Amino acid sequence: MYHNIEAIFLDVGNTLRIVIKDEAFMAQSKQQLVELTGAKMSPDTFFALLEDRYKVLRKRAKERLIEASEKEMWTQWMLPDFPPETIAPLSGKLTRLWRDCDGRRVPRPDVKDVVIELSKRGYILGIIANTITETEIPDWLEADNLTGYFKAVILSSKLGIRKPNPEIYLEAARRVGVEPGHCVYVGDNPVRDVEGAQAAGYGMMIVLLEPDTLKKEPPTGEHKPDKVIQELSELLDIFPLRNVPNGS
Repeated sequence: MYHNIEAIFLDVGNTLRIVIKDEAFMAQSKQQLVELTGAKMSPDTFFALLEDRYKVLRKRAKERLIEASEKEMWTQWMLPDFPPETIAPLSGKLTRLWRDCDGRRVPRPDVKDVVIELSKRGYILGIIANTITETEIPDWLEADNLTGYFKAVILSSKLGIRKPNPEIYLEAARRVGVEPGHCVYVGDNPVRDVEGAQAAGYGMMIVLLEPDTLKKEPPTGEHKPDKVIQELSELLDIFPLRNVPNGS
């Protein structure tokens, strides 16, 4: 099975990057949300209001497998009582601050080495991620000099649909020009990631065990991955050097 794989698509949240709780950083982000919007309430009160509204938005997104754009998220769902002409231009920055309220997102220590080595071995690499921000992942890739290693970066916030809708996986395969059966998806969610990749006809699905994800969404047994790994670097044991014909 493995020798037929041409493209490896990776999730980002809890797969390539994890969240580190940093109370000072999180508190600063809440304060900046208040300052940016001009909200007349304390940072904690404002955050609690936004959190309640965000839960409604997330419930809708998960039920319908759609993702709102940043502009729609803030003008229609998070701050519908604020002037849209004021909030819309701030939507990108607001989304980043909202994400920072969870903590700092940092790459796993082996990410860069694994990405570079898989690329050297002849695999086409891409990203498929459910995310509310349109800039955070591209900015991280640029900052870590990884942009050039990924042929396609598919974000639910830009595409408007989210995993496990198989169309997001099929779109990724189309963009890199590889048949789904020759693609593999690596993600941390034992339900959503497996269901979507298999529905799209991907040749392989690998789950990276992440304790934080398993607490929120434990495996149901309904969808079984082809392989389970503990560390991203285990991908190097699975995917050897590809025999790529000269000139291809």
